[in-house]
Amino acid sequence: MLAARHTMAALMLLTACRGADPTTARPAPPPKATAAPSAASAPSSAPARAYPPSRIVDVVHVLHGVPVPDPYRWLEDGESDEVQAWTAAQDAFARAELAKLPERDALLKRFRELYDIERVGAPLQRGGRYFWTKRSVGQEKEAVQWRQGKAGEPKVLLDPNAWSSDGSVSLGSWLPSWDGRYVAYQVKKNNSDEATLEIIDVATGKKLPEVLEGAKYADRTALAWDGKSAGIYYVKVPPLSRRSPAADRPGLAEIRYHALGADPAGDRLVREATRDPRTFHQVAASRDGRWLIATVQHGWVSTDVYIQDLRAGKKAEWKPLIKAQPHIYLVEPHRDNLYILTDDGAPNYRVFRADPRDPARDRWVEVVPERRDEKLDRLEIVGNRLGLVYLKDVAARLEIRELDGSPAYEVKLPGIGSVPTLHGGPEEDEAYFTFESFTAPLEVHELSVPTGRTDLVYRTQVPVDTAAYTTEQVFVTSKDGARVPMFVLRRKDARRDGAAPAVLYGYGGFSMAITPSFWSKAYPWLERGGLFAIANLRGGGEYGETWHRAGMRHNKQNVFDDAIAAAEHLVRQGYTRPDRLVIEGRSNGGLLVGAAITQRPDLFRVALCQVPLMDMARYHLFGSGKTWIEEYGSADDPDDFRALLGYSPYHRVRSGTAYPGLLVMSVDSDDRVDPMHARKFTAALQAASTGGPVLLRIQEKAGHGGGDRVQSTVEELADAYAFALSQIAR
Repeated sequence: MLAARHTMAALMLLTACRGADPTTARPAPPPKATAAPSAASAPSSAPARAYPPSRIVDVVHVLHGVPVPDPYRWLEDGESDEVQAWTAAQDAFARAELAKLPERDALLKRFRELYDIERVGAPLQRGGRYFWTKRSVGQEKEAVQWRQGKAGEPKVLLDPNAWSSDGSVSLGSWLPSWDGRYVAYQVKKNNSDEATLEIIDVATGKKLPEVLEGAKYADRTALAWDGKSAGIYYVKVPPLSRRSPAADRPGLAEIRYHALGADPAGDRLVREATRDPRTFHQVAASRDGRWLIATVQHGWVSTDVYIQDLRAGKKAEWKPLIKAQPHIYLVEPHRDNLYILTDDGAPNYRVFRADPRDPARDRWVEVVPERRDEKLDRLEIVGNRLGLVYLKDVAARLEIRELDGSPAYEVKLPGIGSVPTLHGGPEEDEAYFTFESFTAPLEVHELSVPTGRTDLVYRTQVPVDTAAYTTEQVFVTSKDGARVPMFVLRRKDARRDGAAPAVLYGYGGFSMAITPSFWSKAYPWLERGGLFAIANLRGGGEYGETWHRAGMRHNKQNVFDDAIAAAEHLVRQGYTRPDRLVIEGRSNGGLLVGAAITQRPDLFRVALCQVPLMDMARYHLFGSGKTWIEEYGSADDPDDFRALLGYSPYHRVRSGTAYPGLLVMSVDSDDRVDPMHARKFTAALQAASTGGPVLLRIQEKAGHGGGDRVQSTVEELADAYAFALSQIAR
């Protein structure tokens, strides 16, 4: 379960830091008051494109004595008729342009071949029953299946394909009870974060009558069955209202307990809200039902942890395990001990064991020391042993240790890649893990925890001749001398003559490591003679907390410098040329794209920007923005303000600049990163750029993660890469 908690950044996303000059990418003061108005005025040299009109308003927001023009402030109100009409017009314009692209139909067909395949996840065993996800050929969404024992007949338990005629209702996180009798699961409209929690009886396939509202954050990090599987602890947020606006709701989340069969209106309050919108609540419980653990997460840099002995009954009290420390503490209870994965005194992480009956910090015992050359990325307790996933230069290593930390064995992996999943019961002898790499589709392996024996139980079949391709890892020197890793995926016979069209992908934030994975979307690009580069930028978690902090808050400009250095390396080493280079990113990676093209518009021909942040002066006022303040800073703080405005893409747009062709891909139901960012940046760049076209594509019935249907994915990818190829061909 610690694996899920440690990758929470993949779910919530985002980032901040110091400013940069548009040509040198050095730190700079906030732009003058004239900067934004000039960007909003369409220059006479701009290409004559009939974009839907975007009116300009005379809005200047004074922050810390600095006037900050905001000519497209009106585009923040997504509920207004005018903004909705503008958005519909922009989407219609973009789709009309994209439909004309010569490669689109061929790409649509190829992506359908690559994504409409059978895909099976690693089983999770509870009470002798096995649960896993599966999508069959022809199905738009993954379903949850189960079987009784290893030889039982597979049965479908949850099939979101049948939940709505238009595919707009999605399955979120799901978690079986300890005895395997029930499964609790999130139901989401439009694949957004908002969710209700429902419970199904596995044997009968019948839903229990109760529906738990406010389960937006009730994923596997915030959901825990009690020891008797008679009820569930979950994180609940109040409904959106004037009293609980979107940006404040995370701090209003409570931990409640729901007894099966009871009226959810009477669910017992277990822990009150923090009232701090920068925090998240999480909850966990021990298998024996004795220990309850509440975690308050402060951004992606620190956690407070509280424990409660449920055997004390009505006298049970919350006691702090650790609080007010600038470190992450991820806690897993097992057999009256707490196993704690932390960066406390160890930027690459280590593991402690603590006795919850005597939990003082000076009583903790280190069981797995920090390794200086590897980051301890995840911890799972499987088969009464510690399952540890390490990262060494971004590649995964899987190690099994005894509960006292003594080595048992290392699991031999199929190659250099990643271990996205490790599932196993804390008391069960078998576990399952998945493996994949850039040239190896996802595999599921069974692990005998006592012996270390592994057996391949499933390999995804993808219609690609992976033998024709290779991955090389290179190391790029960033502006300040930092050594930044980058993977380059290409055909084995590719020449380094600068002619290859190249995609550079990056993220760089929230301690999230971008590890080697099988990117089906890369192969149609490679088949057209291109290459795909994935840069492991600072701000991520590839090299522990030092690497993360080097790319967050006032160090955020390092992330953009790293990406620019990666692009320059691809050019300098003959992989590609600036007129054939595409930069791509999503969410926090969308911020990266916006920063890169406004600082170095000459370095890229195309930008593919998905659900991005762009207005860093006001991001914290929308969606889940306040939970990212620890990562980015806030414009309410004078020092943070100067750093944020120095790189904020919306505020760095300059009239008369030849920006790369830009495709902004947003969605209509993003309740995490407000679509106002995409709208405002699109309007500003359409008015200012003398370069390539600027299009805004809107995915309907989709949240921050996009649509969860195969068809939605296929259409988005075909539009994106057809657009990129069309710009490179000019």
